[in-house]
Amino acid sequence: MANLKDIRTRISSVKSTMQITNAMKMVSAAKLKKAQEAIENMRPYAEKLNEILKTLVDAGTDETNVYGEERPVKKVLLVSITSNRGLCGALNSNVVKKVNELAENYSGKAGVDVLTIGKRGFDILKKTQNVVENRSDLLDKKIEYGQVSEVAEKVMKDFTEGIYDKIILVYNQFVNPAVQRVTEEQFLPVPKDETQDSASPVQIDYIFEPDQQTILKELVPKSLKMKFFRAIREAWASEHGARMTAMHKATDNAKEMVSDLTLQYNKARQAVITGEILEIVSGAEALKNQG
Repeated sequence: MANLKDIRTRISSVKSTMQITNAMKMVSAAKLKKAQEAIENMRPYAEKLNEILKTLVDAGTDETNVYGEERPVKKVLLVSITSNRGLCGALNSNVVKKVNELAENYSGKAGVDVLTIGKRGFDILKKTQNVVENRSDLLDKKIEYGQVSEVAEKVMKDFTEGIYDKIILVYNQFVNPAVQRVTEEQFLPVPKDETQDSASPVQIDYIFEPDQQTILKELVPKSLKMKFFRAIREAWASEHGARMTAMHKATDNAKEMVSDLTLQYNKARQAVITGEILEIVSGAEALKNQG
């Protein structure tokens, strides 16, 4: 059995760790509240804009529909969105696993490049995949739409110029603080709207003002940038939710360990006291017999 000093040292160490994990839990909880409100407020707008995007692309002609052009897939870009920091459970490893899985599926059929957003994903994927760029700076502080839109614009340009034939976003979709769903979402070409019954499609006569080409030129890029921004916001909220949950579990585990160590300490202390009493009694008996 470990001596009392060693057990006291372990109890002190675990309590210090518990204070750290509890503080991290509270910080993540505060950040999560803001991130959750931001993504929940953004979703209705982003979803409606995405619906309009699909409608506009479906209504476009071959000349105007540059973002919906489907062509043989020879080169694929996978955009991996993880976090810059760890201690958030399996959040980042799940994204990395999905990226590797997609890369393997396209292996032999098309070339695969990876754009990483998040240091954790970059540190792992650079060892196994062809990472062409890392934009972890987008997550350094507050997520700014301007910076994100620049990255999205470059990705869109690579598609229209034929550098990539398909672009897929891989990120964690925020469900609730305890649940984050790994999502693979086709960014480009814009997926066709499959909500309508193909056997009896609803014919809608759209009126474009000022004209169809101008609308496609202005609104479609904006919708795509918003889609890209939303994916990063989803990953941002997921990170804080996962970290809060992970730190909550770590704190609970530390409390349980302190309880177990305290019990072990009390047993060891009782054993020492019992031993000392036995020694005193034995000594007293020896002196009595000598007398």
